[in-house]
Amino acid sequence: MSTKTLIAKYHVPAPRYTSYPTVPYWDTEGFDQEKWAYAVSKSFDYSNHQDGISLYIHLPFCESLCTYCGCNTRITRNHQVEHPYIQTVLKEWKLYQKLFSSKPVIRELHLGGGTPTFFSPENLELLIHGILGSAQIHEEAEFSFEAHPANTTEAHLLSLYQLGFKRISLGIQDFDPKVQLIINRVQSVEEVALVTAQARTTGYSSVNFDLIYGLPLQDIKGLTATINEVLNLRPDRIAFYSYAHVPWVKPGQRRYTESDLPTAAQKQELYELGREMLKAGGYTEIGMDHFTLATDSLYRAEKEGGLHRNFMGYTHQYSRLMIGLGVSSISDSWTAFAQNVKKVEEYISLVNEGKIPVFKGHILDQEDLVIRRHILNLMCKGETSWSDPEQQSEGFSKGLERMALIADDGLVIIRGTELKVTRLGKRFLRNICMALDSRLWANQPQAQLFSMAG
Repeated sequence: MSTKTLIAKYHVPAPRYTSYPTVPYWDTEGFDQEKWAYAVSKSFDYSNHQDGISLYIHLPFCESLCTYCGCNTRITRNHQVEHPYIQTVLKEWKLYQKLFSSKPVIRELHLGGGTPTFFSPENLELLIHGILGSAQIHEEAEFSFEAHPANTTEAHLLSLYQLGFKRISLGIQDFDPKVQLIINRVQSVEEVALVTAQARTTGYSSVNFDLIYGLPLQDIKGLTATINEVLNLRPDRIAFYSYAHVPWVKPGQRRYTESDLPTAAQKQELYELGREMLKAGGYTEIGMDHFTLATDSLYRAEKEGGLHRNFMGYTHQYSRLMIGLGVSSISDSWTAFAQNVKKVEEYISLVNEGKIPVFKGHILDQEDLVIRRHILNLMCKGETSWSDPEQQSEGFSKGLERMALIADDGLVIIRGTELKVTRLGKRFLRNICMALDSRLWANQPQAQLFSMAG
């Protein structure tokens, strides 16, 4: 079967697999605050002294709406919202600390959004000092933040660097003016080049660019020019994502229609172009959607078998417990997931009442844990095995039956108790993971929940 035929066959709605089970298939009825608190405490005791814990802090505010964006945001030009929000995040952190048996050791800290650089350098300092003041920093800690090239100042870069941040991720998406206009995300090559140069001069060890293919009005000529500019700027890593068109979830995407989007064939052509240009430019494909230089930590992690994936994306280190602070943040104790409420006012109200502001979650059963491990192995290592009975389950066995059909297409190889993704199969990783997704197959959706694979 030709690659073109396979692409058409596997062009179906697919999860991004930042978790298993994915959020639409969480068993929320089996979740409550008490179970979540217990899961956090057990996970903390298990991992804090050895691996430390990870923190994700969601800073939702943006001055304008980027219409492509699927994140939880609050659009405002009123910067008076900064201080009250930070104070609430710090109160939430104190609520979690009551569940810890000792001083937390921070292994990873990531600021996401929204636009973290919406906040002033002074307020970001207030936030980070408040988080770290009652914690210990792991000797291999990695701090990172997302930034908008158009509003990230040298003062932002210096303040966060002095607080321990060494990685910055810039949301580029596309440099084509007509694409930037329709998605309301305007920044020039010169602005991006300036922030990149300032970050490197300041001492940042890793600069990431986010790019998206499949955007409205995007075409081969424009994407070619964008990637040529990116290659000239030489970021350490590049996330090359598929645009997720979910206007039923994000009404801002109704600014344009499906007729403005590339067709499935055109979108695949954009992906193939970008992938080949990045590889020819000296980048190595890592896991799903990521490309890095050989000097980057993700590259070394994949080569050494240490790549990990969580709600923050790919990382070169593992921590069992990840606490999400801020509105809509998702936390992971390994045996349970929990998500905070999505509205700022409700979030502030619950925290001020002394409640951890989660509103839904999922307690993983034994089969979930088995399948989660195999899906993680496939996404991070490109292979998995199940010789140990604890690595097997009824749902996993059914998944292997479905996987046999994928093996017939040459995307995976199954030998005994081992499964390996082929070179061809790497571009179909989401589809491969779907074969093992027991909860997805047991609960077929009545409506489209995900964007299309590829």
